[in-house]
Amino acid sequence: MTDILHVTGLTRSFSQGGVTIDVLRGVDLTVGQGEIVALLGPSGSGKSTMLQAVGLLEGGFAGSIMIAGEEAAKLDAHGRTLVRRDQLGFVYQFHHLLPDFNATENVVLPQLVRGATRAVADERAVSLLTALGLGHRLTHRPSQLSGGEQQRVAVARALANRPALVLADEPTGNLDEATADVVLTEFLRLVRGEGSAALVATHNERLAAKMDRVVRLHEGRLA
Repeated sequence: MTDILHVTGLTRSFSQGGVTIDVLRGVDLTVGQGEIVALLGPSGSGKSTMLQAVGLLEGGFAGSIMIAGEEAAKLDAHGRTLVRRDQLGFVYQFHHLLPDFNATENVVLPQLVRGATRAVADERAVSLLTALGLGHRLTHRPSQLSGGEQQRVAVARALANRPALVLADEPTGNLDEATADVVLTEFLRLVRGEGSAALVATHNERLAAKMDRVVRLHEGRLA
């Protein structure tokens, strides 16, 4: 299995009120091609900090982050932007859809940024949204969609550019239990169908058990 993500010695500390807080203390993690890994831990354990580091969304960390064979931690700002655009997809607890664009347009936009033609981007968006059960909601804006539907649009958007790795931070944390089950099942099915790897942060043991492997973040280290 090819390694899509290989993290070695990842550390991150914050200073607060003159006190240093070590959030990540030398984390090592490998995620293989097509593998879906649950990053399990309670609130405040550092899951979001780890995903932000792996997603190249913030600095201040030390260690190695290899993404699709490239040492991403050493890239300049432009290089990190290209990795985020071409290799990574993001799903957050809140959908963060653009309110003035409909479901299809929200999935089209990241493809246009990458250089796809509108026709190709439209076809890909419709295919993804239909696979997620939203074929009848393509022209609806976020305000016209339920919470579960909005999150499914966010999943389609994350997969629009066929990322090697999807990073999901409590992707069902804002949904009721029944809706969370549906959205997670569809998320896992679609990610597996696309052949992407995924690292999914959650505090929910039951949802984590649906994934290929579970790693636990405790006191800044993985167990």
